[in-house]
Amino acid sequence: MRTIALLVASNIFMTFAWYGHLNFKEVALWKVILISWGIAFFEYCLMVPANRIGSYQFSTFQLKTIQEVITLVIFSFFSVYYLKEGIKWNYMVGFGFIILAVFFIFKKW
Repeated sequence: MRTIALLVASNIFMTFAWYGHLNFKEVALWKVILISWGIAFFEYCLMVPANRIGSYQFSTFQLKTIQEVITLVIFSFFSVYYLKEGIKWNYMVGFGFIILAVFFIFKKW
């Protein structure tokens, strides 16, 4: 559970670092890059321990899959509530396929 919590926190920082500046298009690109790097520092401070701790319980393929699902969930909320974009039906279909991938990756064959 600690791995998941760290991955969620890290992805919140990552999402703001990568996409938060889109609401501030009037800010010079070089400033946005520096600010994003500053935010990303905290993402790395959480992501690295999350992966280290998680590697005792999950394979690296499973860790990456967990991280991608968390990223999509956080990004969806971020996109709707912060960037004010809607979720279209084809996005949901794509997410459904990703959930199917999660099934195949975590299923004990």
